[in-house]
Amino acid sequence: MQPASQLLDRVLVLEMVRVTEAAAIAASTLVGRGDEKAADAAAVEAMRAALNELYMDGTVVIGEGERDEAPMLYIGEKVGSAPGKGPKIDIALDPLEGTTICAKAGPNSLAVLAIAEEGNLLNAPDVYMDKIAVGPGYPADAIDLDRSVTENIRAIAAVKGVEPHEIIACVLDRPRHEKLIAELRSLGCGVVLIGDGDVAGVIATTDPDTTIDVYMGQGGAPEGVLACAALRCVGGQFKGRLLFRNEDERARARKWGITDLDRQYDLSELAKGDCIFAATGVTDGSLLQGVKRMKGKMTTESVVMRASSGTVRWVKGEHRTDR
Repeated sequence: MQPASQLLDRVLVLEMVRVTEAAAIAASTLVGRGDEKAADAAAVEAMRAALNELYMDGTVVIGEGERDEAPMLYIGEKVGSAPGKGPKIDIALDPLEGTTICAKAGPNSLAVLAIAEEGNLLNAPDVYMDKIAVGPGYPADAIDLDRSVTENIRAIAAVKGVEPHEIIACVLDRPRHEKLIAELRSLGCGVVLIGDGDVAGVIATTDPDTTIDVYMGQGGAPEGVLACAALRCVGGQFKGRLLFRNEDERARARKWGITDLDRQYDLSELAKGDCIFAATGVTDGSLLQGVKRMKGKMTTESVVMRASSGTVRWVKGEHRTDR
C-alpha cells in the first residue's frame, strides 16, 4: 500500500474545493427562504454529483445519516468514478453546515468536506459530543474534559500568560449550555454565542482575528470529526467524548465499531494521518464570505488545508452563470 500522502496526491487538493463550491452554490439559491430541508437537499445532491466525478474509490464515513434515513451521501455510500480501482478514500462531509443559518440568512453557513486515507477518520455516529478545542500553541494536556470549566479556563490562561477573565470562549447558544455559560461568566470570561455552525466555531480558535481562545460545549459528533481534520492541518488541540441519550444511540455507536462509550478522544484519534479539509462559504461569516450572485456571474470563497504540508490555501472563485 502507498503512504497516505501519495494516495491523497491523486485526489487533487483543488478538486475538494470544486466539490464544496458546488454544494455552496446550490444551497445559496435558498438562503433566507426559510426552507432548511430544501437547502440541505440541494447541497447534498450537488456535492454527491461532484464527488462522483473524481477518480477515487471513496466511502462516506460521516454523512447525512444511515441509509434508511438519507437517500444519498449516507454513511457507507460509495462515491467516486473509480470503485475498486482508484485510491481508497474515507470522506467526512456536511454539505450544508448550518441549515437553519442558511434558511434564515444568518452567518457562518458552510459546505464542508474532509478526506483521509481509508480508516483514518473516526466513524462517528450521529449523536452529541462534548467538545473543547483551542488553537495552535497549546500542549495536549492544556485541555481535558475530565476537568471542570474553571480548571480548563485557568489552564488555558496559564499557557497564554493572561488572567482567566481575559479568556474568550465560543459556545453554541442552547438551553443545555446555561450552566456552562454561567460558569464562564462567573470567571469574567467573554462568551461569544453562536446560533449554529460549530465547525466554524472550532476553527475560529485558530484565527487570532476572532479573539476566540477556546470552544466549549456539546454539539454534533460528526461535526467534531470535521473540525478535527481542520485542526490537524492548521494546529490546535481538541478533546471529545460521545454523549448518548438512550440505548438506541448506544447501539448505533456499537454498530459503527465503537466499544468504549466513555472514551475521551483527542485530536489524532478523531482524524489521523494525512487529511485534506475544504470549506466554501454559503453565507458570510468569520471564516469565509458567502456566495455572491451578480449579473452574469457568481463569486465564492473557499479554504482548503492539508495536514501533511500544513498548507492553507484561500480560493476565490468566479463562476459565469451563462456556462
